[in-house]
Amino acid sequence: MSNAFPDPAWTATVVGHHRLRHDLAVIRLIGDFVPFEAGGSVEVEVPQHPGVRRRFSPALPPSLDGKLEFHVRTVPGGWCSSSIVADTKPGDQWRIHAPHGVFAVDPDAVEVVMIAGGTGLAPMRAQILDLARRETPPRTYLFFGGRSPRDLYANDMLFLLAGELPWLSVIPVVESPDDSSVRDEWHEQTRSDVGFGPDEMLHGTLADVAAAHGPFTEHQVLVCGSPAMVGTTVDRLIASGTPPANIISEGAC
Repeated sequence: MSNAFPDPAWTATVVGHHRLRHDLAVIRLIGDFVPFEAGGSVEVEVPQHPGVRRRFSPALPPSLDGKLEFHVRTVPGGWCSSSIVADTKPGDQWRIHAPHGVFAVDPDAVEVVMIAGGTGLAPMRAQILDLARRETPPRTYLFFGGRSPRDLYANDMLFLLAGELPWLSVIPVVESPDDSSVRDEWHEQTRSDVGFGPDEMLHGTLADVAAAHGPFTEHQVLVCGSPAMVGTTVDRLIASGTPPANIISEGAC
């Protein structure tokens, strides 16, 4: 039986492939306007794997000029994500499908807490840039975490963003203050002198550090990262007194 309502699809062309870590790349595209919501996700189909779709959250809010940005990390055993990180090149055409909304900051929210692990930062950044369009954005606190300082791949960008937006506070969190002794050449090539210094990073797991700043009884709380990180963080938040109804979480970013 034919589908009377075919799946809409949009086309975008890769204009930038920025390898920031051995397992992570930021990919920028320009193409059709895609009607997703800031903080939501879309399915992408890349030329290396035609017919195969993977869901990612854009790191920019919807743009009438068709700008898109994705933060992609290789998943252990993930042949598709590994290929996107390693093999993407300018000129590649991507197909974009199935927009799906996840995070939506309440228009009446006065304070918002965002907790992002790894590339779970992408939908948070899209939301922050979208909030910046408001006349009166809510007071927003972003906890961004990794195992070590090297994992904070967006350290420079978040430092600059926090300096530009007086209503935004960024709290970098690392489990260990020391990076692995194994060099990451991609990190070395993209190292920046701009960013939060070691003395500005809180130590501990993202779940424990964020929960210790609660309870967030009057805040809207958004959590995104690996499924394990999200599950642990939500449990810690609830245990420390944050009402479950205040929390929106997504573990597939």
